[in-house]
Amino acid sequence: MDLDRLRNISIIAHIDHGKTTLSDRVLEKSGIVSARDMRAQYLDSMDLERERGITIKLQSVRIPWRDHVINLIDTPGHVDFGYEVSRSLAACEGVILLVDAAQGIEAQTLANCYLALENDLEIVACMNKIDLPAADPDRCAMEIENVLGIAAEEVLRISAKTGEGVEELLDAVLERIPAPVGDPDDPLRALIFDSHFDAYRGVVSSVRVMDGTLRSGQKVRFMQAGATHGADEIGVRSPDHQPVEALGPGETGYLIAGIKDVGAARSGETVTDAVKPATEPLEGYRDPKPMVFCGLYPIDGDEFPDLREALERLRLNDSSFTYEPESSGALGFGFRCGFLGLLHMEIVRERLEREFDLSLIATAPSVEYLVHTSKGTVVEIDNPSEMPPMVEVEAIEEPWLNVSLLTPTDYTGTLMELCQNRRGEMQKLEYLSPERVELKYRMPLAEVVTDFFDQMKSRTQGYASLDYEPEGYGISALVKVDVLLNSQPVDAFSMIVHRDKAEDYGRRMCEKLKELIPRQLFDVPIQAAVGGRIIARQTVKAKRKDVLAKCYGGDITRKRKLIEKQKEGKKKMKSIGRVEVPQEAFVSALRLDD
Repeated sequence: MDLDRLRNISIIAHIDHGKTTLSDRVLEKSGIVSARDMRAQYLDSMDLERERGITIKLQSVRIPWRDHVINLIDTPGHVDFGYEVSRSLAACEGVILLVDAAQGIEAQTLANCYLALENDLEIVACMNKIDLPAADPDRCAMEIENVLGIAAEEVLRISAKTGEGVEELLDAVLERIPAPVGDPDDPLRALIFDSHFDAYRGVVSSVRVMDGTLRSGQKVRFMQAGATHGADEIGVRSPDHQPVEALGPGETGYLIAGIKDVGAARSGETVTDAVKPATEPLEGYRDPKPMVFCGLYPIDGDEFPDLREALERLRLNDSSFTYEPESSGALGFGFRCGFLGLLHMEIVRERLEREFDLSLIATAPSVEYLVHTSKGTVVEIDNPSEMPPMVEVEAIEEPWLNVSLLTPTDYTGTLMELCQNRRGEMQKLEYLSPERVELKYRMPLAEVVTDFFDQMKSRTQGYASLDYEPEGYGISALVKVDVLLNSQPVDAFSMIVHRDKAEDYGRRMCEKLKELIPRQLFDVPIQAAVGGRIIARQTVKAKRKDVLAKCYGGDITRKRKLIEKQKEGKKKMKSIGRVEVPQEAFVSALRLDD
């Protein structure tokens, strides 16, 4: 295909600014989806995406427009799936930057815009939702000019819902975004920017050809994996799969090579010809590193093999989460899983329960710590139960983030208070306009992953937005809080917290467990301890069986004898007694509603 008639673009924006709705209108205007087949969120293939109204996986589609072909990639907006955006940008020459005309620039708008600039991509800025009563396009255009440096008169005005201005936007894409470059006679180099698993055909990889030509039936070599496969089928998505004979330089499509494991066709992999290979692979991208860890356990221990199989199958579609087996004295056998963030964790758990019909308990989320021991070694720990004894610990490093918050000026004080309570260190406060302010903080990841996002939204009535990126590790005054039931530690409730918050966490956990644990036939002490020091305690009082029920009057010594005998029995039971903790208590105690 003539390169001058090709355009490769991504749609980037903050959450809920209308990326997927714009994709729907583009499909409609180009005529590749008939009015009868059209549905909302056409490119979102998962039920979960439709229910929540969010995009989780990026989707690509090929669109004909005015004798040209536009390869369009719809990307997720949530910060947890930022790696999907970075992958899609590597396959493009330009982006459509969407900004909500009512809300203006948000945290992810800035982050994605800077990502596009780092990749030297051309930006077509446009304001969406101009049909809303609350829309203020003029203020929004000036904000884009002041913050992003894009002239206000160049910012297009559209409504993805009604279709107003969408045709002008597509014309601007042809006009402003450069055509791809590449030589069809060079050795083949194609970049895999996404892969998913199909139960019948194996791994289906989304590819962007940079140089050379990818042909059907050709022997191809995956340069990083070092494996050779046959290209069983290549084609384009329009929006359904359409097989083609060849993909030339600058074209985007899909490749099926009979691969059974997504790990063998990772994103960022370079595909070349097996006979005449390229010498240098394309610059890929780093694998996403898990930031949040939690244990997943089946409520019924017999479901452990089903959970393992479900995780294996889910990993074929989502290679960004990790898992390894672990066992807990309280919860039995399960898996320690790593996720990109809390939303990612929630989605994986919901998919396991829904698609594989499992009932799961998730332990409290934790992050990965670096523990310096007195022996001079550094141990990586993502599970509090693996922490060496506190007497052997010299120092603990935890991951820190650079956090960016955008908020209306009315809520500046309450947000600053929230960040300072979460051990945040202010870096910068900048007014983007008289009504909006940007706060930059350095904060520990452990303080952000629990309920920071919910607190931020409730304190600002939903107006504030959040973006963050990892900054590295730093030493903090951290301790491990153990929870003991009847003097036995329960690893499921262990937590690594800051020294200043240890007593508060211990007291809250003891009070919560006192309500949840049923009374036994002996007193059950619930204690929170740091090292060998008890910092909080509650007691579940014993039930008392009425041993005098059959004594009607008579000698008092008979009654005393029975009561003494009961006391002895309780003492013995306590010395060997094991506290039965119901599963509901674990579910409730580990729920992060506090």
